[in-house]
Amino acid sequence: MASAFDLGAEIQDSDGERPGATTTFPYDRLTVERFRKAFPRARWRDDLRAWFVPGTTAGRRLDRWLGRELSSVLAYADEKGRDAFAFDPLESAYLEVADDLRIKTPYSRTVIAELREVPWAWWDSDIKAWRVPFRSLEELRGRWPTIEAAARRNEPEERLRRRDARKGSQGQKEGLARASERRRRRYPVPCSALPPLGRVVVTSQYGPAIFTDVSGELVDETTRAAFYPDASSGNDPFVWGSWRKATHGELVKAWPARMAATVAERERGWWPPTLEELRDARRKAASIERTQATRHAKRRMS
Repeated sequence: MASAFDLGAEIQDSDGERPGATTTFPYDRLTVERFRKAFPRARWRDDLRAWFVPGTTAGRRLDRWLGRELSSVLAYADEKGRDAFAFDPLESAYLEVADDLRIKTPYSRTVIAELREVPWAWWDSDIKAWRVPFRSLEELRGRWPTIEAAARRNEPEERLRRRDARKGSQGQKEGLARASERRRRRYPVPCSALPPLGRVVVTSQYGPAIFTDVSGELVDETTRAAFYPDASSGNDPFVWGSWRKATHGELVKAWPARMAATVAERERGWWPPTLEELRDARRKAASIERTQATRHAKRRMS
């Protein structure tokens, strides 16, 4: 029997004090009803975006249930997808056909963002390719024009051509200036509405961040207008605040705001994060930390 991971579900042991396991699987009303019947003590965790099942044997019980529940359904869906692909195939230099669909492209944030939205798609680090089961063919087909166009834009020759064309241009100078400003890890905040230190907030320029200090140094208006045009507070002066990126653990523990940011909060340049903003930031932070952990492991082995 295939494991739950092979089926596209994911089971993880709880890392909290309470013994148990968390699981995710494709949403379907009837499947959820059967799941709740099989695991009446299960609870949905918004902070994890997963079901939590308490108990020391929860992982094994979940694995058995998911295997029984999903194997036949997904096998049928894969067979339908194979038939559809045979009738109307996707043909591309970036796509290989094996027991599933394998996508190899130059690095592109657009490609990654699109493939993350394809159900069941996952990155196989061993073969350095995205793998998509045939059951997700139609979703992949709808996103394929965007994926292929982004891959072509990021071919080494195309990137070199664009880089050569931008040399010495005003756009290149502005890009270098923005990168230099970001490396300074500073952000303008209004004197009358300073952000809380040590807590996750969202900035209009850099997304979720944690402020570590407010220097009191006044922000030059020319610098603010050039690099932080979204931050404005009338006649209230701005001062520089120091910031850093929030870790995945800090994002998980952050308490979400009940309401979306108001116009006034957005104009001051920072606001409390909503649950949706936290979820997106957690996913990105977890992906970055997994990548970094993999690189460190490879360096230790080499």
